[in-house]
Amino acid sequence: MEESAHTQEVGTRVRAFFGLPLPDAQRAALAEFLNGCAESAPGFRWTPGSNLHLTIRFIGQADVSVVEGIADRLSVASLPAFDVELGELGTFKRGRLVRVVWQGLALGSQAVTALARQVDVECAAAGFATEKRPFQAHLTLARSRAREGAPLPMLPRPPRPGPWRVDELVLYQSRLGRAGAVYEPLRVLKLE
Repeated sequence: MEESAHTQEVGTRVRAFFGLPLPDAQRAALAEFLNGCAESAPGFRWTPGSNLHLTIRFIGQADVSVVEGIADRLSVASLPAFDVELGELGTFKRGRLVRVVWQGLALGSQAVTALARQVDVECAAAGFATEKRPFQAHLTLARSRAREGAPLPMLPRPPRPGPWRVDELVLYQSRLGRAGAVYEPLRVLKLE
């Protein structure tokens, strides 16, 4: 029987992050696109449709009570809802080799960045180091199977299934397994 985060023992550690879920229409359009990309670029692990999200802040291993405390403080912060829309593809590289394929935002990147700053402040208040790299709003689509990266063939233009209203911030638990990571919501915070 699975337990919710609220009933887990004190001291239980989880691998956690905050993220923004995708609506079903956007998720379905991207899942179809990613299936096609997996065939043309097998040197990359393509994100399963069920795992698609915009990462706001990766925390890593932490006591569930600590991440719940961060979520509690964010839940009373009156965080605003906003609109986003997916944009063009981008990559993070090491030299000429691609390590990560991502899709940026055509709309809403400033609002996502502002939310990420607020989450980072609460994470810092809980004792986590602040993010050193500047935040870049993106949806991770694939990671190179090789640590140093891989050449990326030309990909088709990504789908642009239209804008949506972001009205939830989710605290996820990431469970690593042989088949890859599985993301489970621990808390859903409403944005106003």
